[in-house]
Amino acid sequence: MEHPQHDIHHDILQALDPTAALPWYQELNDLLQTKDNFQRHRDRKSQQYLDILNNLPAITPQSCNLDHDHVTIGQDNELSDESREQLLHALYGLRPWRKGPFKIFGITVDTEWISYLKWNRLQQHIAPLRGRRILDIGSSCGYYLFRMSSQQPKLLLGLEPYATFYFQFRLLQQLLQLPNCYTIPAKFEELPLLSGLFDTIFHMGVLYHVKSPIDTLINIRRTLRRQGELVLETLIIPGDEYLALSPKDRYAKMNNVYFLPTVNCLTSWLEKAGFTNIRCIDITRTTTAEQRKTVWIQTESLADFLDPNDAMLTIEGYPAPRRALMLAQVK
Repeated sequence: MEHPQHDIHHDILQALDPTAALPWYQELNDLLQTKDNFQRHRDRKSQQYLDILNNLPAITPQSCNLDHDHVTIGQDNELSDESREQLLHALYGLRPWRKGPFKIFGITVDTEWISYLKWNRLQQHIAPLRGRRILDIGSSCGYYLFRMSSQQPKLLLGLEPYATFYFQFRLLQQLLQLPNCYTIPAKFEELPLLSGLFDTIFHMGVLYHVKSPIDTLINIRRTLRRQGELVLETLIIPGDEYLALSPKDRYAKMNNVYFLPTVNCLTSWLEKAGFTNIRCIDITRTTTAEQRKTVWIQTESLADFLDPNDAMLTIEGYPAPRRALMLAQVK
């Protein structure tokens, strides 16, 4: 059985402000309670997921490996056949699994994204995470939080507003029981301003879903301490101009994509938001070697989003997805 949610909320608040004295403390407490009430009493999907967690057998892995491409929790020989069936039923009940992959008591969760490819592109470039307070905006099931945990940060906090991905994290954390690792089921824009609270903020695969990207970047900068680091990954378009694409309707079948900048335009946004030491450490075109359909998702994937006659274009005729990884600091 999982820990009561009010205990998790208390742990989050204590980790962020043990004195309960900062001006945003009560506002964040109210947000956590509002989200919990919505999940338990109003949202049927969340209620189904809570049932899945509550019916999960009480199993504790004898070993875990979080510093590996496949996050590994337990081994095949640690479960009875009955417990394995229950676990498999729970994992399938929480599809689609987007970020991973995982090996959970011998069950390979072959996620849509091979997320270690992105992690391997960035981990040698970022500031060491040991002892740092880290915020991961759009943390999904927590794959990157778990990878970061092997570096012994002081605090890991994810933000994931989508119920499916949030409860995937809850299931995995129920097995792992990592200290000082949490996720809040909310958007960054819903939080009070946690001024100067974090040493590193990850904002990966989110900015193109934001209607006002410069305002978001300003608030991220305000949430970082002085000399804190932003790790930003977002969709871009090719070219050297200072401009951004705003799709008319959909981009790669997504109806919530607002702006896709060039790298120069993105750099300008970061400068306007008050960041310094801005650099692009990687540009990678997304291919089916990194994002593809598996049995662990029930939806379309990258191949369905591209022009069937030209993989360099989306199905709408825009430049196919390519992503830039940017690092920036607060003065």
